[in-house]
Amino acid sequence: MDNPDQSLVQRMRNWWNRWLDQPARPLRRPPVETRAASTEPATAEPLPLTRSCTVVIPALNEAKRIAEVVRFALADPATAEVLVVDDSSIDDTVQLAREAGARVITSSMLGKGTSMRDGMLDARNELLVYLDGDLAGLRNGIISDLVRPLVQGEADFVKARFGRGGGRVTELTAKPMLKVFFPEVAHFAQPLGGVIAARRGLLQPLAFEDGYGVDIGLLLDAHRAGARLAEVDIGSLEHDSQPLLDLTVMANEVSRVIYQRARASGRLHVEQIIAMYETQRQATAELDHILTRRRGRQRVLLLDMDGTVSTQRFVVQIAAASGRQAELMQLLDQPSDDDATRSERIAALFRFVHKQDFEKVARSITLRPGVIEFVNRMRREGFMVGLLSDSYFVAADIVRKRIFADFALAHTLQFDNEVCNGTVRINPAFLPLNDSDGPPVCKSHVLRRMRADGRQPPIQESWAVGDNVNDLGLLRLVDRAFAIDPKSPLLAQTSGVTVVTSFDELLAQVPTAGAAQTTQAPQPTPATPATPAAQAA
Repeated sequence: MDNPDQSLVQRMRNWWNRWLDQPARPLRRPPVETRAASTEPATAEPLPLTRSCTVVIPALNEAKRIAEVVRFALADPATAEVLVVDDSSIDDTVQLAREAGARVITSSMLGKGTSMRDGMLDARNELLVYLDGDLAGLRNGIISDLVRPLVQGEADFVKARFGRGGGRVTELTAKPMLKVFFPEVAHFAQPLGGVIAARRGLLQPLAFEDGYGVDIGLLLDAHRAGARLAEVDIGSLEHDSQPLLDLTVMANEVSRVIYQRARASGRLHVEQIIAMYETQRQATAELDHILTRRRGRQRVLLLDMDGTVSTQRFVVQIAAASGRQAELMQLLDQPSDDDATRSERIAALFRFVHKQDFEKVARSITLRPGVIEFVNRMRREGFMVGLLSDSYFVAADIVRKRIFADFALAHTLQFDNEVCNGTVRINPAFLPLNDSDGPPVCKSHVLRRMRADGRQPPIQESWAVGDNVNDLGLLRLVDRAFAIDPKSPLLAQTSGVTVVTSFDELLAQVPTAGAAQTTQAPQPTPATPATPAAQAA
């Protein structure tokens, strides 16, 4: 009798040999295919590329090269229009872009992502090409090459590949993370590049990040949406490099976006990483970070937020939106509370409110008419413009972007997994350098710290605009002080404070560049301790 084990082995060998003799079977393609699109000259009938796309150029102070980029885009036969989306530039970007033949609109909020989305919504064509406003060394035909895969039906989303290698953030942050979390797109040479072509129908439902993560976010979101991705080699180009500090912020933003998309795709389950990047986001609210971005400017304008830039009080609006208005009214303006204690009690009130609710209110809060024009004019005159708030950075930074200011300083609410945990951290910039500098928490300390900063050249001139008694310490300290629609007669009674009714009236107070150079700034008046009423939030 045969050994049953030997018979089983023999049958398995026979089956294996028969399987090997079968013809090779093609492998199944993955559901999303990403491949390089050919840029070789077409040998078949010419493609219907003529006047098929809108070229969108987000721009902020790109007067150096914007006209050259616009003319380059218009010269390509695939271009139907060039749309420049201006982020309230203070140089001649808008004028030069229009003279070169572009249609120009103003973005709805500061930030490249918002400008890209605004351009997508306002474009007159289905096919879109995004270019940066500081590019140089572009070869002819790039736009046609980028659009061709879309017209041929080969791709829905196209990234440009440059002759040079990726930058430091690309090589050290983006690519290693993509290999771990999204290996399907890790082969893209410049995943952070801003030269993109895509169909508007694909982009409309996607999220456009506010910061440096917008380009990698669109790439990953397009991939996750099942789009066909392609890469086109456009040769070499010149691009202004980023300062080292900006590269640090860029790396943080890029990694945050990749982590966020990985989590949404079920590829990340480490909640501590989210908390880590919330901490990094809050770091942008620190004065030391802001001072490194002063870049030689010697004039500073500090604007109060609630009642000055906005006509509404943020904490009142978020309390109403979250059903906590009655409880808030019991906490506001209690004379027995110091500023820090009141801030802690109000923050505890918003426990369990989602971060998106804070952001939604900040995006919808009513701005005072004329403030955007005033901020733009002051920046043109060489002022670094900051928004100060006794409220929360999560809101102040959005309002700052809405008025196109340079920075925001406010207190930081703490979030766990994007839900408020009810605690607040008082911004150190609002604390005194010395015990004799006045109240323990005051906006005037921000200016004292700016003046004490050792970076050269020093601050030479300071302006401030407020509306209530909690702004008095700052208004007494600056060179020129203004109270807009003041809520207390104390402001009008304070020496050196000019009362105005609107930002349009304030515009008349702004000197021209020539006058500013010949006018001696008055010596600041020593600050006096604020009254108990000035402790109000």
